[in-house]
Amino acid sequence: MLQLNHISKSFGGVAALRDVSFALTRGEIHGLVGENGAGKSTLMKIIAGVHHDYQGTLTLDGTLRSFASTRDARAAGIGMVHQELSSIRALTVAENVYLGAQPVTRFGAIDWRAMQRGAREHLARLGIDVDPRAKLGALSLGLQQLVEVARVLFSGARIIILDEPTSALSPPEVERLFAVLRRLRDADHSLIFISHFLDDVLAICDRVTVFRNSRAVATARATDISKAWLIENMIGAGHDALEESYTEDRQLPPVPRTPVVLKASSLGLAGAFRDVSLTVHAGEVLGVYGFMGSGQLELVHSLVGKLPADSGQLAVDGRPVRLRSTTQARRAGIALVPESRRSMLFGEEPVFKNVTISMLRSIGALLVHPAAERAIAERQAEQLAIRPPDVNLPLRTLSGGNQQKVALARWLTRLPRVLLLSEPTRGMDVGAKDDVTKIVRGLRQQGIGIVVASTEPETVLSLADRIMVMRKGSVVHEFAAEAVSKDRLLAAA
Repeated sequence: MLQLNHISKSFGGVAALRDVSFALTRGEIHGLVGENGAGKSTLMKIIAGVHHDYQGTLTLDGTLRSFASTRDARAAGIGMVHQELSSIRALTVAENVYLGAQPVTRFGAIDWRAMQRGAREHLARLGIDVDPRAKLGALSLGLQQLVEVARVLFSGARIIILDEPTSALSPPEVERLFAVLRRLRDADHSLIFISHFLDDVLAICDRVTVFRNSRAVATARATDISKAWLIENMIGAGHDALEESYTEDRQLPPVPRTPVVLKASSLGLAGAFRDVSLTVHAGEVLGVYGFMGSGQLELVHSLVGKLPADSGQLAVDGRPVRLRSTTQARRAGIALVPESRRSMLFGEEPVFKNVTISMLRSIGALLVHPAAERAIAERQAEQLAIRPPDVNLPLRTLSGGNQQKVALARWLTRLPRVLLLSEPTRGMDVGAKDDVTKIVRGLRQQGIGIVVASTEPETVLSLADRIMVMRKGSVVHEFAAEAVSKDRLLAAA
């Protein structure tokens, strides 16, 4: 039904896809797996019409095609359900199903009855029992996902691309989604199922293609392979240096006997995570690892009051705290460097203002002289090897790695008791990652309790003394005082 031959695509001279060929047959669910940056999303965006400047050919139903836009791809019968749903929560189920294609009366007004009746019938054909008059936002996330699938189908899609569709779903919701996908497959629709959850891929897909280092390296029937086979092909067994980075054990140290600076008991946040308990000791780095959508990023935002937990208890240095804002968290001694630097840094402002903005009260004046701010920032720039070292430069002129150092520098004059780092090395080159690793280890030696949450196993392995593994909102494994490797982390998740 769909054939891509010898596809290559680069961004700024960096290859995102290299000579990739891929085939999708009629009436199949085809899984795509691979690490972050392996090329899966780039290929799907070519199919969906997002990227049209590439080398190679795309054939649909035996005809050579090239989509200039997502509108062109939709007109050809290709739809995509993104991980971040594009449905509108404030509208009803029926309005979302008919989004952009509402039926009208002969007077030109929206025919609400026809829309509700049609939505009910369309959903029923998919086995989805939901009131079309209900507000979408009142439904569970799983039902919202099914409504979005119904909307894409209603638009005429014969090929549906699903990006991490099970990442935030409970097991019953996953089974309900899978039942709908099987109905679609049996009706001769073709689906591409992208996921980091290898168990889900093996459970629902007919065939699976593995991406590694911008290439499609293997395709097999799901019934003929195992999770271990997928991991082996994802990491490139047989490439000695790369294989060693996955399989070489790292010995985690014993749990320290220092005081517990942060304790969480049975924390829960609806739709994100449930029943999470953890402890962090002074001078310890706790890693929280999981695939995208596992809940680890929401967890750190909850620990700093940005996403207040619905249930459970939290204590800092043995004192119970109830955090409803990041301001309360800072007063309690908890600081966060979030995964998005843009959310806490100001690109047009000079480096020194970005360093001192969270510590102005500690300088001791209502009106702070810029010279005092510069002096503080210069000490941090020297300590963290921020390059270039000129603190008067606009922050946007620094590389991503050096911007991350500025984000860390905010908390180094008045050290917190607990420092939360969300994706601290994402998008960095090897040198910048090494610098951040040294900074984190230095903070650990000063007795700070540190939590590192990441979807990148290398980041957690390089920084953590203990590692919690999360899957779909729950803690499923903990590595402590034992040998651990990248492939063991992947298998646990």
